[in-house]
Amino acid sequence: MSFLDHIRRCNNADLTHFEPWFVGEHRAGFVHRDFAADAVQASGLFGRRDGAWHLDPRLDTPVKRTAEVRRFLLGLRDHGYFAGLWREENYAVAPQNGAPLLMTMERSAVPWFGVRAGGPHMTGYVRRADGLHIWVPRRSYEKPTFPGQLDNTVAGGQPAELGLHENLVKECGEEASIPPELARQAKAVSVVAYWNQSGQQLKPDVMVCFDLELPQDFIPRANDGEVHSFELWPVGRVFETVRDSNEFKYNCNLVLIDFFVRHGLLSADDPDFVPIVAGLRMMYAPRTVSG
Repeated sequence: MSFLDHIRRCNNADLTHFEPWFVGEHRAGFVHRDFAADAVQASGLFGRRDGAWHLDPRLDTPVKRTAEVRRFLLGLRDHGYFAGLWREENYAVAPQNGAPLLMTMERSAVPWFGVRAGGPHMTGYVRRADGLHIWVPRRSYEKPTFPGQLDNTVAGGQPAELGLHENLVKECGEEASIPPELARQAKAVSVVAYWNQSGQQLKPDVMVCFDLELPQDFIPRANDGEVHSFELWPVGRVFETVRDSNEFKYNCNLVLIDFFVRHGLLSADDPDFVPIVAGLRMMYAPRTVSG
């Protein structure tokens, strides 16, 4: 196990299995060929030409697209898609971060359509006389995804109606009982991007990394049931756990590796330094399997 192994694991997508789909002239995502054959082709909402799928041009506003696609997705849910993960939480569908909204889509459906998603991931750390320490949460054992694994101090998906910093402040209160006046001190410091494939699902995601230096006497507390517990670890223990194991949720490793780089814990003389730093920001579509 190594830092590069975590980067490769997150960037395992093979786009030869996928075809792009468009809203007008804008590429909105990718659909797996098998999913397209089973579900998209018969939907009546998409036409196929030139090796790509195109949303019906009669849906010419974000409101119309959102409504029609939601009806389609509810039908898929009734036929067993989304594995009981339906959230009633809308994500933005846009050609790139910050671009005008094309529509919104139910969170659990987003990876089936290869839509770029993500959200804020915050590392809460403490400076002590013996060095940096990081608050490490363990995910609830009842969570439907990655139960019991270690996570970033605070993290969450990005709903369409909130700004990133606003969302982070909300998640800080919900997940760690961090009050708003303290949470607002978190600083956006970096981004981590990857292309992860799981079967017919694709996550071309961008996570915005935040750092928050917490007071020595502050103790995060689980609040909404998503976190089992918090522990304050010396940064060296976090470093070794990420480097040597799969104890952290797969994409959370990348956020922590980025923290190690920015805080000078990874030597520039390490032979993997350049591929590690470059591998944390895979913004553009891979041509073949990464690794």
